[in-house]
Amino acid sequence: MRRHARTLSGVFVLSHIPALAVAASPPVPAAPAASSGTVPEGTPVRRPAGERIVVTGDGTFATANGRIGNQPGGGLIRPETATRSVSTLSADAIARQAPSASAFDMVALLPGANVSSSDPLGFAAQTNLNVRGLSGDSIGYVLEGMPLNDIAYYSGYPGQFADNENYDEIALAQGSADLDSPVLNASGGLMSLRFRDPSHDAGGMVDASYGSYHTDRAFARIDTGEIGHSGIRAFVSYSHGETSNWRGSGRDRRQHIDFKAVKEWGDGNRVSVLGTWNDAVTSNYPQIGMADWHAYGVSGPNNYASTYDPGNAAAGTDYWRLYQDPYRLFYVAAPSRFTLTRALHLSVTPYAQWGYGNAPGGTVLSTTGNRQGTEALPYAVSIPGAQDGMATVMADYTQSSYRTGFTSALDWRLGRHRLTMGYWYDYSDDTETQPFSPLPSNGHPGNIWADSADGTILLPDGRQLLGGDNHTISQVSALFVGDTMSFLDQRLTIEAGFKEVMLSRDGTNNLPGPQYRSTMNVAEPLPRLGARFQINPQHQIFASVSTNFRAPAESSLYDAYDPASGALVNAANTNLRNEYSISEEIGYRYAGQRVIGSVTFFNYNFTNRQIQTVVSHNGSLIGSTVNAGGQTSRGIDVEAGLRPWHHFSPYVSGEYLHATIDNDMTMDGDVLPTQGKTAVRSPSLQAAVGLTYDDGTFFGMASVKYVGHQYATFMNDERMPDHTTGNLTLGYRMSSIGVARHPEFRLNFINITDSHYLSGVANPTLNARDTTGRYGTTIAGEAPTYYVGGGFAVMLTGSSAF
Repeated sequence: MRRHARTLSGVFVLSHIPALAVAASPPVPAAPAASSGTVPEGTPVRRPAGERIVVTGDGTFATANGRIGNQPGGGLIRPETATRSVSTLSADAIARQAPSASAFDMVALLPGANVSSSDPLGFAAQTNLNVRGLSGDSIGYVLEGMPLNDIAYYSGYPGQFADNENYDEIALAQGSADLDSPVLNASGGLMSLRFRDPSHDAGGMVDASYGSYHTDRAFARIDTGEIGHSGIRAFVSYSHGETSNWRGSGRDRRQHIDFKAVKEWGDGNRVSVLGTWNDAVTSNYPQIGMADWHAYGVSGPNNYASTYDPGNAAAGTDYWRLYQDPYRLFYVAAPSRFTLTRALHLSVTPYAQWGYGNAPGGTVLSTTGNRQGTEALPYAVSIPGAQDGMATVMADYTQSSYRTGFTSALDWRLGRHRLTMGYWYDYSDDTETQPFSPLPSNGHPGNIWADSADGTILLPDGRQLLGGDNHTISQVSALFVGDTMSFLDQRLTIEAGFKEVMLSRDGTNNLPGPQYRSTMNVAEPLPRLGARFQINPQHQIFASVSTNFRAPAESSLYDAYDPASGALVNAANTNLRNEYSISEEIGYRYAGQRVIGSVTFFNYNFTNRQIQTVVSHNGSLIGSTVNAGGQTSRGIDVEAGLRPWHHFSPYVSGEYLHATIDNDMTMDGDVLPTQGKTAVRSPSLQAAVGLTYDDGTFFGMASVKYVGHQYATFMNDERMPDHTTGNLTLGYRMSSIGVARHPEFRLNFINITDSHYLSGVANPTLNARDTTGRYGTTIAGEAPTYYVGGGFAVMLTGSSAF
């Protein structure tokens, strides 16, 4: 049985604890060998007179999920060496959060990170991450060299990424992506995720959680250790979780598998295979307008109904079962590195992905007067359950995606140079349709997946009645080259790089109408330059200039129509140009024996900002992606953490942001006076404080996050208020008991003050109120919508290694 360490005047006194260092002065001479070649047990060892033995620990603690501890700021900060800003969350901080928390939730305390959430426990898909005022679809998400962004809209869905128990670290680069990152949209930065490596020893881990809103979750992981003498080791894990909506009706279910296998040999050769399978059905949370928020808060009409009532004012379209989002996906990648010569290395990461899901909602259809695209249907449509020619149905929105590709890079060390040359190729096939499913009398959809024509509404000629039917093939080719140079005995590092990204989209809109084929071909050159100077081991300065871009989303290629009237509901904009940004950073880092910290000044200049919003088109308000022109964003990020001092590790971070729109915006033949207005989703102030305690037996963490007010319209005529939230973790670790190694119990309190608040802008608009354009036209206002932050929740977790 391993025992926990106890401290006596700073010296660890224990037995059978790994990660110990023993210093002896002078060196101990070897004991005489017995004839058998070993020293018999119990043989006394003579030590020189006056010899002093000092036993010190590395400050870490064995836990159910590996060793943690001794990290500054409780694992929320670490010394960095990049020539650009980056903040890294270690396994220490991850291990203290609720096991259901998403990757977005876990980085919420980092500078620049503004997380919009819909539930307190991390199950909901309605979430977003804004960094320095840039939305989540402008941020790249990469798992060990494999892209994770949605291939059509670039959004990231953190509930699909991985189970928290399998993360080794999560890094957030607030300013720019890496040179070799396989992303098309990272004008706002990069989130890099890394799995833990499989253990060298066979074993595993289990945990189980129960919490508020009838939440239960179970997780189990098996580590094979080294398999035979092959040098291969692997792990596979499975988790299952369920929870009820904290407001309104609904229940979420998630099943998840992660796996990773590693083989290492020779001098730096390594091949790994990792992947994820996710199967989830999540219940939607309504995004609400400001008027409804003031009128009802988190209750009443701001939630979906618990029962189906086609006779109510909403004709039953507010029933929660019509808003369940089912999604399945599978990711697999094989990041590998080979030593070709002592100075030449090859890195290759092939990957493949598949996903299918449905994002439905309730609506009402007539049996007559329908249209397929712009084609007027001359016959009545048979809809089961229709009364007086009208029926409540589920409007499905299905997406089926296949994706494969690889990244490759040669790394050549030549004197003071480290030369990199690489290539990224990506092929994706995306099909999106919008069929409609009839409802039985109880309102329960027969097939929430809508993965077959059976069970959907069919026309007399056998076709599905569709509101959308798009198919897109996308291909990406990217070449990159870089040089990292070291001078002044490696105190000065200069990085220069160039990347050329080429994207082609070839799509068809299969609905009758003026648009059938739609194509897009774009290319973007992306130069960069960075430098770092190590003044001494504690002090460092860095600076960088980098270019980033965001290609237009797939939705900008296609018109979409209302099948009830044939009216345009989404306008194609095939003339969109790439969003392009030049980001400049200059900063200072300090890495002392006790304190770790950094200060970063940043400046962005954007051209062709792409905004998915609602615009006026011939007097009607429709969805579209618009070119919002230029934007300037500048500010300062700060963060600091203390290494454990008497077991306490505080952390602080903050950001000041000044983001302005550089030009007026043309809408419906007139011009909105937006120049000089504050950019949407750009709070001027953010601040966070975290305090971690861990003595190996008792541990905990308290955190507070403040986010300033944010504008929700480009005209700045509506904004959401600031908010402050706090979380608390309390835990206890036991000594090992039999096969149960390092069992522990943890209580997570989320939103401990039960604040009711708007957590973020879900859908910004140009103007909330009717506005007179510069040419005298009245431009109709459209209310933006918001995420409602999750309420108070508690989760109890028990875990153990074996």
